[in-house]
Amino acid sequence: MRFSLGKLTLPLYAVLAFIYLLIPIAYTFVFSFNDSLKTNLIWRGFTFDKWTNVCQREGVCEAFGNSVFIGIISTIFATGLGTMIAIALVRYRFKFRSSVNLLLFLPMATPEVVLGAGLASQFFNLGVQKGIWTIIIAHIMFCLSFVVVTVKARVASLDPALEEAGRDLYANPTQVFWKITFPLLLPGIASAALLSFALSFDDFIITNFNAGSDMTFPRYVYTAAARGVPAEANVVGCAVFALAILIVLATQINGEVKRRKLAKVH
Repeated sequence: MRFSLGKLTLPLYAVLAFIYLLIPIAYTFVFSFNDSLKTNLIWRGFTFDKWTNVCQREGVCEAFGNSVFIGIISTIFATGLGTMIAIALVRYRFKFRSSVNLLLFLPMATPEVVLGAGLASQFFNLGVQKGIWTIIIAHIMFCLSFVVVTVKARVASLDPALEEAGRDLYANPTQVFWKITFPLLLPGIASAALLSFALSFDDFIITNFNAGSDMTFPRYVYTAAARGVPAEANVVGCAVFALAILIVLATQINGEVKRRKLAKVH
């Protein structure tokens, strides 16, 4: 009896936790079809108008476009710099290497409100006008640590014998990197890039300190939340969530297909 109860409790707990996590997503999805007017707090009826005219609400698409632009630029720079730093930290021995390794973890350990306020003060002291580019600079600094940690784990797991085999076959260092090292690092780099983009797109605290008058999607949602998040914003949120799910499914399916092909070969 005790074993049966324990066997039932764990799946029940997992289901309840899953439902709890999905409630906000379900609410967002349902109210993206609400025939709302000025507010989106009360259900007024079902409609597809918010999906077909998502940019009709002023500021929604502009804020979304800003977030995508900031996320892409921040991801490109953070991923490029983070990958180079990760390779340097794992493969090379240089002065102050341990200090650099420690300092890279500080943005991850520092509360976002402290980081955002510190950057805002720095921009103010330097006389830099806040806007899209100050947000990008802040996001690059914030995302860099996550990229380094992710790619470092991948670099550390590489088998040096593969690169040695390339050098034994008379490949120069550039050819070894692009033909052997980079393809092996690519899954880790791609994971770091996706993580960086997600962190940048979703960030509110650091962005709010360094945005000036420019609006990003999280800032727009926060400002509009007092009257109920507009249905158009719910539409954008649902579309982003659905896209993320599709990417995960495509990755899993692609991985499974490759595993089955390798299994047939062996």
